[in-house]
Amino acid sequence: MGKAYVFLADGFEEIEGLTVVDLLRRAGIEVQTVSIMERVQICGSHGIEVKADLLFDELDAEAAQLLVLPGGMPGTTHLAAHEGLAKLLKEQDAAGRRIAAICAAPTVLGGLGLLEGRTAVCYPGLEEKLTGATVTTNPVEVSGNVTTSRGMGTAIPFGLSLIAQLLGADTAEKLAKSIVFA
Repeated sequence: MGKAYVFLADGFEEIEGLTVVDLLRRAGIEVQTVSIMERVQICGSHGIEVKADLLFDELDAEAAQLLVLPGGMPGTTHLAAHEGLAKLLKEQDAAGRRIAAICAAPTVLGGLGLLEGRTAVCYPGLEEKLTGATVTTNPVEVSGNVTTSRGMGTAIPFGLSLIAQLLGADTAEKLAKSIVFA
């Protein structure tokens, strides 16, 4: 199995980024946090300091089984402006490998044309930026290799969906029970 990478930028929504990391690691998936800020120390949107595992230039793109974009502001703006990340997301999609984004971050995928013909969700009020997508209000949407989710309150279902996709529904259900997620 390849790696999962969760991309962090100053102003990322801490719950959305770290819940996914926590759940994936509990499931036994190798996941690393990646700073796009050219330094490992990142400050979340609520002032929580986080040390990323590696810098963007250090990640192994060939090993990327899953790329995850947490939302938050201005974290999403930073993600959208990063040319290397845009190139990586397009390559990941072209290869049919998994991409996931939550809250405001699905707008990054919309801006890159990666939601064309797919079903997607995002934080309420940003739907027009999901260019080409059929938009719903479900907590999580899986459309081909792209998974999107609505916000902090859907971070656990989002993480569990990613686990189900990578390791199967049984593993996700067992993990949900182990964290008392009813």
